[in-house]
Parts: sequence; C-alpha cells; structure tokens
Amino acid sequence: MATAALQTDHELMLAVRDGELAALGELFERHHGPLYGYLAKHTGDRLAAEDIVQTVFQRMLKYRHTYRDDGAFTAWMYHLARRCAADYFRKHHAAPVATDPTDLQAYADARPHAGDQAGASDDRAFLHSALNRLDRDDREILLLSRFQELSFAEIAGILECSVGAAKVRAHRALRELRDIYFQLQGEKLT
Repeated sequence: MATAALQTDHELMLAVRDGELAALGELFERHHGPLYGYLAKHTGDRLAAEDIVQTVFQRMLKYRHTYRDDGAFTAWMYHLARRCAADYFRKHHAAPVATDPTDLQAYADARPHAGDQAGASDDRAFLHSALNRLDRDDREILLLSRFQELSFAEIAGILECSVGAAKVRAHRALRELRDIYFQLQGEKLT
C-alpha cells in the first residue's frame, strides 16, 4: 500500500470506508484549512465555522459507508459541509451573516490572492463588500466555484441541481457581483 502522502483523497476515503480510520487524519490535514476558509466566508462566523469543520469530519467517519467509488471526494466533502452548516444554524436558531470585509483576511485560507499586489487593497475591499451584499445562495455558489475552485459537476452534486443550472446560477451571481462591485466603486468616486 502507498504511503498516505502519495495517495489521492479518493484513495484515502476508500481506505476510511474500508475501516482504515487513520486515513481520515491525512484527509483532515489536507482539507481542514480550505474547508474552514469556505465555511467562515459562507457563514460569517469563525467560531461556527470551527464547529462545523469538526462536525463535517465526524460525519465523514460516521457516514463513510455512503462514500461512492466515483472519485468525487471534494464534492462529497463540500456537500456534507453544506448540510452540516444548515444543521448548525437550524439547531442554533441563527442564520449565516455577511462578514465584515476587513475581517475576511483573518480567516482566509492559505491560497495566494492575485490581489496581494500593491495598490489592490481598494479593489479587494470593494470585492469583499460586493460579495457580502449578495444573497446567501449567490455568495455560496461563487465561493464554491471561484474560491474553492470546484467543477460545475461537483457543485451540481453539492447543490443537488443539474450542471446547467449550476452554471446559470454562477453566471447570474457573477453578473450580480460585478454590478454591485461597480456600484460601490461609483459611490466612492462621488
């Protein structure tokens, strides 16, 4: 058997499904950061995001037998995360809130940003403000497609819709984001 570092996420999850529970540790190491970043941006609540990440990995273990042999680990994980977030907010009688754009960097995942170049801080602030003004469903699909870089097939599985519907929703959300972004820029100029 290959070492855990050389195994794909899919192979590791198959090992977990087959009873090799230590493989879940490697999956946690690989995915807890990006998953936390997604949930923190999605929910606007860092503490809730921490709790939900733990719940996601607990459910991976509990429902490991439901993992299919189709190689779509990331989509399966984000589908669980989405359901865990909904359960969390239902249980706590709360709803996800938009995050303060100045606070987003405090819990952003480790992926490099193109906006880290000098002079781009205003653009980032406008983008984060625009993202926060989107409704929850539009923000979610953009986070999955643009920030988490999932394929539309994976997103369709997570959102339980067709690939075409996921593409249309992402296109409309991106257009709405663009409109809000330019509106914010126009407000600054006046």
